[in-house]
Amino acid sequence: MLFYPQEKLALFIDGANLYSTARALNFDIDYKKLLTEFSKKGVLVRAYYYTALIEDREYSPLRPLVDWLDYNGYTLVTKNAKEFTDSMGRRKIKGNMDIEICVDMMNMSEHVDHIVLFSGDGDFRRLVEAVQRKGRRVSVVSTLRTQPAMVADDLRRQADHFIDLVEVQPSIAREGGPRQQYNQNHQQQQQAYVPPQPVSLDSD
Repeated sequence: MLFYPQEKLALFIDGANLYSTARALNFDIDYKKLLTEFSKKGVLVRAYYYTALIEDREYSPLRPLVDWLDYNGYTLVTKNAKEFTDSMGRRKIKGNMDIEICVDMMNMSEHVDHIVLFSGDGDFRRLVEAVQRKGRRVSVVSTLRTQPAMVADDLRRQADHFIDLVEVQPSIAREGGPRQQYNQNHQQQQQAYVPPQPVSLDSD
């Protein structure tokens, strides 16, 4: 990764997109480690995390994460997700945060030298270009290691630097996460399992 110690950094995390990318790579993100890792790269001014929440439900699985991030160095940007039924009768949830990311990134570009965008969404290509015209560098974090790749090709090419999430996985992965624990348990079960041996019957 190409970072300079004296430059001011801002992180913009598309929560749903980053979650999907990490899930595709089969690991969970430790957001404390993520903040620590990028704090080493320069002067970290702000770390934004964007997600939509379904507020009318009694319990949201995102709520513990959102609360933790809010108290541990992240700037939370949330809005209510909208539920609707499509033409096929399937229930869908709409919670796009693109506008919020665009507005905040354009505003923050006046105060930092380098922006790190955690998203592979090709819709952000023009945003990256606009920020670059202000003289700011933009790195994009996603992955090419999945089939299909999680990052749009035009976004990757527009970025000043592309960081594959696999490269930073050892530094930001959560130890003992659900997927890691599942893999460990599954591996142990496979090792403990002794397949039955074929029995040879001798005829007298």
